[in-house]
Amino acid sequence: MQLDLNGKIALVTGGSKGIGLACARSLASEGARIVISSRSQANIDTALQQIPGAIGFAADLTSDEQARALVEKIEAEIGSLDIVINSAGAARRTPPAELTPAAWRAAMDAKYFSYINVIDPVVKRMADRRDGVIVNIIGSGGKVASPTHLAGGAANAALMLATVGLANAYADSGIRIIGLNPGTTETDRVAEGIRAEAKLAGTTEEEALSRAVSRIPLGRMATPEEIANVVTFLSSAKASYVTGVVVSMDGAQVPIVV
Repeated sequence: MQLDLNGKIALVTGGSKGIGLACARSLASEGARIVISSRSQANIDTALQQIPGAIGFAADLTSDEQARALVEKIEAEIGSLDIVINSAGAARRTPPAELTPAAWRAAMDAKYFSYINVIDPVVKRMADRRDGVIVNIIGSGGKVASPTHLAGGAANAALMLATVGLANAYADSGIRIIGLNPGTTETDRVAEGIRAEAKLAGTTEEEALSRAVSRIPLGRMATPEEIANVVTFLSSAKASYVTGVVVSMDGAQVPIVV
């Protein structure tokens, strides 16, 4: 399928690793001009070796000032953003007994505000141009509570509401905003979660991983590339009537209607 992304300028936050990096590669393969961001310049430099023609800027997106500066720098030096894929930030997995108010706030900063801080300046610029797509890669922990992911799951739930609410608010400005909830995917973040589950259950990481996979009807974890394929489609004009929804990709693990 030809997705007609040639020349589109796309920012992928968290684009140096995991799902974000896979999204950057996939969008680039369709002709998009790629900008990635990460807190680590070293990680950016490594990732750019895999994405010919891409550029990257280091920024801590938990800071609204740094996020706004990133957007302004891209639009001043490269051009108007057509596509933004938010994949930066992940809340630390924490057993319930170790949660504190500070941990809950840190989870909101790490996941919710790292997205909102980018969305706010971007969506207003897109509205002025009456064009643009934002895809938020969120996580199924916002729908199904996990004992080791309560703070992060709460941030995900808030982000899902913000996603569909902003999509509704900006639809008449020609902007599409979509959420995507990956299930268990082969990433470092999931590996961290497996370690936290093992610690809580008093088992080995291998046993925790085996249990996690056994709960997936497809019988395996997703690959980052599988998530990226759907993100790339949603970013294209082929998905021009898709907005204001959160798409689940969990291998049928949670068979719910909404």
